[in-house]
Amino acid sequence: MDKAEKLKKLNNFSKDTLLETLDITYTDIGDDYLTATMSVTPKVHQPAGLLHGGATAALAESLGSTAAYFSIDPEKQEVRGLEITANHLRAVREGLITATVRPVHKGKTIQLWEIKVKDEQDKLVSICKLTTIIISKK
Repeated sequence: MDKAEKLKKLNNFSKDTLLETLDITYTDIGDDYLTATMSVTPKVHQPAGLLHGGATAALAESLGSTAAYFSIDPEKQEVRGLEITANHLRAVREGLITATVRPVHKGKTIQLWEIKVKDEQDKLVSICKLTTIIISKK
C-alpha cells in the first residue's frame, strides 16, 4: 500500500469519531513519523478564544496511538494509551496546526511517542509525550 492509500484509509477510518469532530486529518506518513493537521476554529477554543489544551492533547493522543498501531500485529494485539503529557508553549487563535509524532522508545510492551505541534509559521505550540501499552487480544 502506498503513502496516499494509507492516508486515505486512515482518514476514512476516522469518520464518525472524535477525530472527525475536531477536524483532524492525516497528511503525511513515513517509516518513523506520522503527521496530521487540525483547524483552529471556535469549536476547539476554550472560553478565552484560544486553542483548548484538551483539543491539542486529543490530537496528540490520536496521532501517537495511530503510530503505535503500525508497530503491532492487529490480529493478535491492541494498543492502549497509558499516559499523556502536554506542555503548551504558544497560544493559537486561528489557522491550522500540524502535529508530527515520532517514536522515542518502541519496546515489545511499552512505547513512548513524542508529538510536536506547530502553527502555520512553523513555531512550536506544544510538545506532548504519549506512553502506550501493547496488549494481547482476548
